[in-house]
Amino acid sequence: MVGVTDPWRRRLGEVARFFVVAQAATWVSFVLFNVLLHGMFVGDALLEDQAIPAYVLANCVGMVISFHGSRGWVFPHRPPRQADGGLTAYVVINLAAMVLPVGCLYLSREVLGLDSALADNLSANGIGLVLAFGARFLLFKRFVFPLPAESTPDAVATR
Repeated sequence: MVGVTDPWRRRLGEVARFFVVAQAATWVSFVLFNVLLHGMFVGDALLEDQAIPAYVLANCVGMVISFHGSRGWVFPHRPPRQADGGLTAYVVINLAAMVLPVGCLYLSREVLGLDSALADNLSANGIGLVLAFGARFLLFKRFVFPLPAESTPDAVATR
């Protein structure tokens, strides 16, 4: 790209890789959520009429996928500051960000009275995940996968 500096190219690369990892985790979560709540592919729903527990369980599985993809591919040049590799901060941020899609799902079901697979997926896996995606990217970058203190953006771009 003409006029794009190396730090910008690095940031765009991080965002693109984060998006790919998030998509993989999201698809796993999406399918599992619909299997649990609506019986997709299996017939009988295991958590029928329990939308929020189904969503939280499905997204905990997605969280594991997302952590490993983020640590190994999106932010490998950002060593963890914490002894646990950033896992605790990662889980706390994910649970905090999960409030956004869960809130959208709650609003759809309990306030608007919408009870369908389409409404569940648009509220939680559409609107809610877009909001949570942005929040998680910024929070992960700052608290889980920060640049080392001695690094400058130019030094990291050359790694």
